[in-house]
Amino acid sequence: MVQYSIEELHALLISGQIHFKEYYEELFKEIEYQQNRLNAFVTITKNETILNLKKKDFVNMLCGIPYVLKDNYSTKGIKTTASSRMLENYIPVYNAHVVDLLNKQGACLVGKASMDEFAMGSTNQTALTGPVYNPWDRTRIAGGSSGGSAALVASGVVPFSLGSDTGDSIRKPAGFCGVVGFKPTWGRISRYGVIPYASSLDHVGAFTRNVRDMAIVMETLAGHDERDMTSSIKEVPQYLDCLDENIKGIRIAVLKTVSDEVENSIIQDNFNRVVNVLEELGAIVENITMPIELLKAVLPTYTILANSEATSNLACLDGIKYGHRRDGKTIEDTVIHSRTHGFSHQIKSRLILGNLALAYENQERMFMKAQKVRRLIVEELNKIYQSYDIILTPNSGIIAPKVKQVDNQYTYESTILENHLILGNLAGLPSLSLPSGFVDGMPIAVHLMGRIFEEQTVLNVAYALENILGLKNQYSREG
Repeated sequence: MVQYSIEELHALLISGQIHFKEYYEELFKEIEYQQNRLNAFVTITKNETILNLKKKDFVNMLCGIPYVLKDNYSTKGIKTTASSRMLENYIPVYNAHVVDLLNKQGACLVGKASMDEFAMGSTNQTALTGPVYNPWDRTRIAGGSSGGSAALVASGVVPFSLGSDTGDSIRKPAGFCGVVGFKPTWGRISRYGVIPYASSLDHVGAFTRNVRDMAIVMETLAGHDERDMTSSIKEVPQYLDCLDENIKGIRIAVLKTVSDEVENSIIQDNFNRVVNVLEELGAIVENITMPIELLKAVLPTYTILANSEATSNLACLDGIKYGHRRDGKTIEDTVIHSRTHGFSHQIKSRLILGNLALAYENQERMFMKAQKVRRLIVEELNKIYQSYDIILTPNSGIIAPKVKQVDNQYTYESTILENHLILGNLAGLPSLSLPSGFVDGMPIAVHLMGRIFEEQTVLNVAYALENILGLKNQYSREG
């Protein structure tokens, strides 16, 4: 089956060169095949999609275009599990805001993608339905927590999917799977109806196989939503029409404190090539550093803040108000039994840490201290953005690890390199992972991070790079 970009498929549908009924019949055959390969779906929505196809007129760019949602997006009448036993049979009565927007455009939801349980993970190994496999090599992980969404775009099943990013949960799997992964500025897209992990860090974002498609998706999703008090009222640019590969004069800072940690010579050479390409395109590229003490503090700061917020956000999942229930003799027993059985060990460990940080006797030295360190990190980034438009780093120093090398408790090494993408969440910055090459047949990527609400600049630099590197629209059906 031919794998199309959003623009290609739209042109074929609106011209009648592809008939949507036959196309979707073939697509669902491909979905079944890829599910057997990758284990990336929680729910396949074939019946709902076929019913909705009758209403398509293909006027809008996304009309008739298939897509996938990470399974923490509420979908009315369709199971939404967050890949957890606690919500194994939960069926929402409303849609997330972005789902309503995509429905209005006529996009076709074909399934809900697997994820790390409640988005708390980096491997997609903790999903209730089991691990997700990388389409380039099924012995390797897809990354997490949005691994299912990344794998399904990278396999060619759909031209775009939605994920969520609290620490690096879109950008790290995008790099491992060889697709474009983007989270815009915090507040640019409404989070209404997305099951929260850590509200001050959570971002709605997407995966595509090229930058132009990402501009289309972002333009559709961005904008104010009165149901989300944190969503921005700033006007949304026309990202697609404003795409410009002329980046002459753009000031790009190479964060050497991060890039110097790369040990793989091929990844380092690839990164150096990207720097050279940017200079040839007329960008002003200079090396900078950040205080190493702040960069070493990124992961512990994130860990304390994210898990503290998760403790509050998941408190309603007690088996009484929401969630899996295990009865007990008293209400307290019911809550304890329900949460003990409903949450995995990893989730319970994170909630214990969050409760510890929020305990009255610990707030000053844990939670409040983490907030202060976060502010210092943001202030340091703001100093950089006084002189530069983009911060450039390698997306990772490794290729996707082998499934057998990781388990449900696995986290990447506590190195600056493997955890620096969290900077984009602590500061709420628009951040994009762009495929830049291959190592041993596996994708690698670079990371672009811009000023708040300057998504267009990030997209433009990525677009210019993509056109030279020649890695757009790539996918892997075999592996």
